[in-house]
Amino acid sequence: MNLIASPTPHIQAFIDGSTGWLVLNRPERRNALIAAMWAAIPPLMKSLDDSPDVRVIVIRGGGMQAFAAGADISEFGAARNDASAAAAYEHLNGLAFAAIRGASKPVIAMVQGFCIGGGLALALACDLRVADGTALFALPPARLGLAYPLDGLRDLVATVGAATAKDMIFTARRLGAEEALRLGLINRVFTDLESETKALCAEIADGASLTITHAKRAIDLISGRPDDVSHAEIAALATRCFNSADYLEGRTAFAEKRKAVFRGA
Repeated sequence: MNLIASPTPHIQAFIDGSTGWLVLNRPERRNALIAAMWAAIPPLMKSLDDSPDVRVIVIRGGGMQAFAAGADISEFGAARNDASAAAAYEHLNGLAFAAIRGASKPVIAMVQGFCIGGGLALALACDLRVADGTALFALPPARLGLAYPLDGLRDLVATVGAATAKDMIFTARRLGAEEALRLGLINRVFTDLESETKALCAEIADGASLTITHAKRAIDLISGRPDDVSHAEIAALATRCFNSADYLEGRTAFAEKRKAVFRGA
């Protein structure tokens, strides 16, 4: 296991085999997010994404009670006490969300317990969301009187559609794992969350990483997610796939009726 230095003890990052892990580590407060945690996410995500060993990144909460119970409301008196302060705080949030969306590797949110507000926004910035039966999801801005960030709303609408997004925001109701699965908010419900998530990571790591990066960017463009993805970037990624050694390996392995071994080049 390769630990990565973090600017705060409330975010941990490490590499285990082909998986990079980002852990929201404030279990005594159900991993409620403070400014130092938001600020730590972009550099740690970059470190994980830049590692040639990493094929997939998992974000999870520390402890057993929560992925993240939202932004820590105790900071709101100083950090979000008016429109100007709220804009600065949301810029910090936005950088964290953009770092997750912008990773070239697939990013999975592994959710148990509470996934509320800003915690759900983090999960929505990921490519996939998996959960166990303890997971609870909600977006409570209508109970706090704040305006939900536009980028977060785009992620929400891209994931569940406009009607369900309005239902979640208007009512602030809590969704269990099975309803979240039915609505498309999460991709899978696991019985043994950690081991089944690791198995999913291994399955993804076996694939051609250049193909996966191209698909991730192209699907984000098609679905209207908020990152700056261009048609030219998608075309360049496709060219890189077709010119890669992995494409030759895939064709050769298919002809030889064996499992392909992809190197990411």
